[in-house]
Amino acid sequence: MTNKPGVLFVCVKNGGKSQMAGGLMRHLVGDTVTVYTAGTKPGPALNAQSVASLAEVGIDISSEHTKPITADMLANVGVIITLGGEAVVEPVPGIEIRNWDTDEPSERGIEGMERMRLVRDDIKNRVTLLAEELGNSPAKF
Repeated sequence: MTNKPGVLFVCVKNGGKSQMAGGLMRHLVGDTVTVYTAGTKPGPALNAQSVASLAEVGIDISSEHTKPITADMLANVGVIITLGGEAVVEPVPGIEIRNWDTDEPSERGIEGMERMRLVRDDIKNRVTLLAEELGNSPAKF
């Protein structure tokens, strides 16, 4: 385990919300936090709208890929953040697990890029608070 804090963002497919959270955290704190993303059942590719919504705020995650949770990830994090109620991670000794029930605009009839921007902004607010909690002064967008 390194001396810097580590966080693992998890969603089911690792194609959207967890990738967005990882990209936002890296953007906000640089390399002061070890950041991983993973899926409980990784999908085949990133969600194109997730990638586009981050590109709108200057964050490029297009080179990322979906992946499962690994022992290496778990060895380097102190907190796991699950995004949404569908992603369930079994308890790991010494690692705190938190769930973020992120905004789901589709429940209000909001779809497409408008939906993704709202999801991005909700995750950005949560990531900013987490970065501050981990002792970082986040960059501004």
